[in-house]
Amino acid sequence: MLQQLKHRWKVNTINLILILCTFALGGSLCGYTTRKLLAFTGIEKGMIWVGLYIIILTLLWPLCVLFISIPLGQFTFFKRYLIKVGKRLFRKKKTINIAIFASGGGTNAEKIIAYFKGHTSIAVTYIVCNLPLAGVNNIAKQNNIPVLFIKKDAFFNTDEYVDFLQKNAIDFIVLAGFLWKIPTNFINAYPNKIINIHPGLLPKYGGKGMYGMYVHEAVIAANEKETGITIHYVDELYDHGSTIFTYTCPIEANDTAKVLAQKVLALEHAHFAPVIENVLLKK
Repeated sequence: MLQQLKHRWKVNTINLILILCTFALGGSLCGYTTRKLLAFTGIEKGMIWVGLYIIILTLLWPLCVLFISIPLGQFTFFKRYLIKVGKRLFRKKKTINIAIFASGGGTNAEKIIAYFKGHTSIAVTYIVCNLPLAGVNNIAKQNNIPVLFIKKDAFFNTDEYVDFLQKNAIDFIVLAGFLWKIPTNFINAYPNKIINIHPGLLPKYGGKGMYGMYVHEAVIAANEKETGITIHYVDELYDHGSTIFTYTCPIEANDTAKVLAQKVLALEHAHFAPVIENVLLKK
């Protein structure tokens, strides 16, 4: 949880502690001040008192938090934080529709679908698959999510699937074990709106042919001391787009490629969906 907050807010451990202290102290100051103000009114506790308490508390909270943030050195963070909260409160909410591209069993897709089920502003609305017998299709069926089956020639040589996704209001594309290279027409149609998860640390263990067990076998062969995951934007080259997030894990002396695969998959399941959420809510 704390690691996710550090990543979301882009702060170090010390600043995270100071931010959490500011929230706590600001909330306490706000509650204390609100009670004192109500004491001057002479209104006895009851429905009216509770209603006024909630209204005054809501109005005072930003001021109290900003006040506490100054001596703790977090004023800039909370100024930006409160502006962002204000924008979210007063703008009309639009659901961001995700299409997940997958070629295999779909365990990452399953975790992403579960994470966003019931989300107020993000939804997985399509699964795109190039293999009719892939396990991800069963996951889509279990979750009542339609599947778009794609054919190689049309995918690489026409705009058929780009047009389909745009007509169905797909805003963002997530590659979760999708083995085809994304063609230029998709990149142009969804600029900085396609992300991929790679089961290794880029750029060292990426490129054409570096997927699945091939990555883990290469890492073991190189006697690396750590491996991990890389989440990145997708461009015209294999595993080349800008990095969004990396997370590492140590490699033990007796680890095999299969053991690394299990370790890395656990990292993917833990981090992919929260990173997607963070990327989308920043846009």
